[in-house]
Amino acid sequence: MTSYIPDNSNGIIEIQLDERLANLEEAFGGDALTFSGGLIHGIDDVIRVEVEQIRSSSDKKRLVMVLDTPGGYIEVVQRIVETLRYHYEYVDFIIPNSAYSAGTVLAMSGDAIYMNYYSRLGPIDPQVMGTTGNIVPALGYLVAWERLLEKARNGDLTDVEAQLMLEGFDQAELYKYEQARELSISLLKEWLVNYKFKDWEVTEGRQRKVTSRMKTQRAGQIARELNNTARWHSHGHGISMEVLRRDLRIKIDDLDAVPGLGKKVKDYYTLFEDYTMRRGGVVVLHHPGRYLLVA
Repeated sequence: MTSYIPDNSNGIIEIQLDERLANLEEAFGGDALTFSGGLIHGIDDVIRVEVEQIRSSSDKKRLVMVLDTPGGYIEVVQRIVETLRYHYEYVDFIIPNSAYSAGTVLAMSGDAIYMNYYSRLGPIDPQVMGTTGNIVPALGYLVAWERLLEKARNGDLTDVEAQLMLEGFDQAELYKYEQARELSISLLKEWLVNYKFKDWEVTEGRQRKVTSRMKTQRAGQIARELNNTARWHSHGHGISMEVLRRDLRIKIDDLDAVPGLGKKVKDYYTLFEDYTMRRGGVVVLHHPGRYLLVA
């Protein structure tokens, strides 16, 4: 049980949160960190500070991150993963609700991903800053542009569409979107091979020895499927544990299959979610001894 007592009126609830997250630390034999919110610029810096604070009093080799995010910038995810891997040999992710877009790429960097029937990951549709200053999903713009190009090649382009191609699409912006897409795919493939597949030694069916080339090919297949807008249709499409296992053949650990683990996660995250909503939090980090409202 933590000895930390927050000096505010929310102290009792935060002590309960600490105790429940400490139960997950004990279950996983590592440190625990919860992140909820968008993966926006600056969050990588905040996570680095929190991880360094945890490490100042811990020598554990494993971190379990409870993750709930609508996604964000892939460059931010890259720095977060590099930070986590600098400090920990093993990193596991628990998805109590959803981790979309860049959040899916972040989860795929783990040695293990824990979900249940309600949890969702999503297509790897990176978000970028659009010309209007809003965060937009990159693939939507790229698909629209590619469709116009195809119509132009076929001679089916209308005058309105031709004008749109000339005035509505900034070529520099399109290049930025393409680069974000390619970075997402590249990182997903690299992290799957290095972490998720590192202990994959034989195939399930024919018990063939798994080679480095086979790992790379499987990672490429998964990246292409998660980047397939024709299949998933929308940026916010939720992909269940069942679909990830059956169609993409990704090893997902079922929270409810481990005695008591599903209940511990639910007890913790229900309280965390209710408390965060009451506090008006949009971006929040929590580890035993510290509940941080970032925004």
